[in-house]
Amino acid sequence: MEKFSLFFFAHQDDEFGVYQAILDEVEKGRKVFCIYLTDGSYAGGSSSIRNAESVMVLNELNVPIENIIFIGEDLKIADSQLYMNLDIAASWISHFIKECGAINSIYVPAWEGGHCDHDALNGIVQLVCNQHSKKGQVWQFPLYNASGCIGPFFKVLSPLSMNGLLLKKISLKNRIRFLSYCFKYRSQYKTWAGLFPFVFLNYLFVGKQSLQMLAPFQEFMRPHLGALYYEKRGFLTWEQMLEAMHLLKFSAEYLKGQDSK
Repeated sequence: MEKFSLFFFAHQDDEFGVYQAILDEVEKGRKVFCIYLTDGSYAGGSSSIRNAESVMVLNELNVPIENIIFIGEDLKIADSQLYMNLDIAASWISHFIKECGAINSIYVPAWEGGHCDHDALNGIVQLVCNQHSKKGQVWQFPLYNASGCIGPFFKVLSPLSMNGLLLKKISLKNRIRFLSYCFKYRSQYKTWAGLFPFVFLNYLFVGKQSLQMLAPFQEFMRPHLGALYYEKRGFLTWEQMLEAMHLLKFSAEYLKGQDSK
């Protein structure tokens, strides 16, 4: 039976957090799908250009173009607005997981208070996988967060201390290879001017793929003490995120109750 591995991303270039995991899943013979839940067009950016950049990188990792799905465009979910479209995204993800059948692993950006879209996507996947009894198959991966940071500063590829941690060594050859991919996101040069030094230092001194098993769904808790990065950036407050998550949870529980009647 064919096995599937699903990678859910909020934006084109979020895959930088799991280059090694994608490569591992492909080399194990799994059918890998990479799915993007927003259009990635923040501040007038071009969705088509960002799509092409991620396709170029994923093709280098041997993910075929037919397995790369930019559903955020079709669902009309704008970059930074995923928390306002939770039901739409959850419905699509639920249907996709159901259609896949034999899923080996699911990957999603960590619940870490970095970008509001990352946390929103994590919350969606938590709820949907809980409904589909996939709780033991979901891994979260860090991208960036502001835990313990002052002012505008943040950490990159630095997992919060929760749910244990799986670290897999990345070979020197692959570290060099993966760093070269970072230069392919040319439309996001301003963002990568801030990210790249930290990614470089991580590969130099850590050089490992960080993954955390997503714990069985409980209640949505503040990712860490202090201001969250998306609060510092003025995207939304923790209270707004929590309210959106509670509404999604209520909607999911209501629909589950209706299905059981």
